[in-house]
Amino acid sequence: MSGLVSAGVSELAAKLNNFVAENRLPGATAAVVRGDELAWIAGTGFADQDARRPGQPDTLYRIASITKTFTGTAVMQLRDAGRLDLDDPAVAYLPELRNAVSPFAAVETVTIRRMLSHESGLAAEPPGTDWSVPLYQGAPEVTLAQASDIVLTLPPNRQHKYSDIAYQLLGEIVTRVSGTPYPRYVQESILDPLGMSATAFEPLEQLLLDRRATGYDWRTVSDQLDPAPAMSPVWAEGGLWSCAEDMARWLSFQLRAYRQLPADSPVLSAASLREMHKPRYLADDDWTSAWGISWSANRHDHVTWIQHSGALPGFTSTVCFDPRTQVGAIVLINGTSRNVELAAELASVARRLAPSAPPATQTPTPMPERYRPLLGIYAGSGLAGGVLRLEWRDGKLAFVNQEPAPFRLALEPTSNPDTFVAEQGSFLSGENVTFHRRADGRVISVLLVASTFLRLDPVPASE
Repeated sequence: MSGLVSAGVSELAAKLNNFVAENRLPGATAAVVRGDELAWIAGTGFADQDARRPGQPDTLYRIASITKTFTGTAVMQLRDAGRLDLDDPAVAYLPELRNAVSPFAAVETVTIRRMLSHESGLAAEPPGTDWSVPLYQGAPEVTLAQASDIVLTLPPNRQHKYSDIAYQLLGEIVTRVSGTPYPRYVQESILDPLGMSATAFEPLEQLLLDRRATGYDWRTVSDQLDPAPAMSPVWAEGGLWSCAEDMARWLSFQLRAYRQLPADSPVLSAASLREMHKPRYLADDDWTSAWGISWSANRHDHVTWIQHSGALPGFTSTVCFDPRTQVGAIVLINGTSRNVELAAELASVARRLAPSAPPATQTPTPMPERYRPLLGIYAGSGLAGGVLRLEWRDGKLAFVNQEPAPFRLALEPTSNPDTFVAEQGSFLSGENVTFHRRADGRVISVLLVASTFLRLDPVPASE
């Protein structure tokens, strides 16, 4: 048991047990992560009531719409590989969308980026959906074959509008661009590299089938629990099964994007992960909820939690994490309930205890020798007045300053050894930073975007 939460084990268990009891749920599994560590995990109630099989850390649940975070990751992989652009219109890859009903704007305004962030204006569900049955068309090729029934219900960017059909079509874009069926692409390019061996689409292997929880329908006027009706296959918008142990691996992967590590993950770079988490627009009038790429951000008690939830007949799920304190929580339930609050409560317990945990010791990243002549103090004048220090820290070359306000600008190298660009995500993102030298090679100044800073060298007592 992690030292981080050992003092809070009883509190975490009580919150989980009370939530299941108060909401009259069959069972649940929950977990807390701290960085790369699975800090706490527990099950309560039953994965199958008739068999009296308890919920366990390795019990499989449908994670439903949390699958969308994997779909978004697949799209970002293809973007980073130069196979597509987020601002490409979806119709460029799905020509069948020419037949969609688009009364507000040209169909080309439905872009991949807008679909990823639920601002495309597409309808919420595929044509013919009726969740009371449940009746759901999960095959994108069938949906596209009846593209004239696909409707743009709002102008793009008008408001937040959650869309399952958008993600179903994004899965088909992954298939067509990669040349690999979407489920196999996710398995080979995301799940396998991250060691998520208990996360899969249907049909599940027998070993995983034996670990599945039974999903139960809503309680109505009786405590009698009935198994939820069978669900037709779902893919990119909500088809994954997983367990709390594997979802802990998924959250740890997200949290690594905010730590200085020697190298990026082969799955997705830290910069691209942070891009997914970064809010693109506010989703409510209270300024407490925003959406990025496949993830939402929700503010509770002055903490911004990056999160996603999911629900399908018989199952509800939530994952959330706080990049700053490197904590997160997972809640998987084989019943129907709003478990967002429980996930936030569990994560808040871990966050409260996090400051007492010593930071992990990292081996410093060696500095390339070619950077040594650049290091030092640089002074500006006029509007760019002030002193900046160029240093090598946390594996990056960066300008830093403490006055008049804390300042840090990391630099990314280019093919020219004296020219860098400001790190993506910074306030000067993509701008050039060019060092100038004397004829003897000594660095004398730097042009930081549009301001020159002179290098201040030590004055020797004698030459």
